Amino acid sequence: MIPNDPVMLVSYVNMKLRDFYEDLDRLCEDLDIDKYELEEKLKSIEYYYSKERNQFV
Repeated sequence: MIPNDPVMLVSYVNMKLRDFYEDLDRLCEDLDIDKYELEEKLKSIEYYYSKERNQFV
C-alpha cells in the first residue's frame, strides 16, 4: 500500500525509484499505480517527474 499524503508519497516513490526501478513506467506497472493519477497528485505539491534523474523534483 502506498501513502496517500502527497508529501509522504513523494518520499516513498523517490525511494522506490532510486532503489528498485529504472523508470516511472516500471514502478507504476509493478505496483499497479495509475501513472497519471500519481503525477497529478504530486503536481499538487509542485513535484514533477524528471526522467533524467529518475525521481520527482
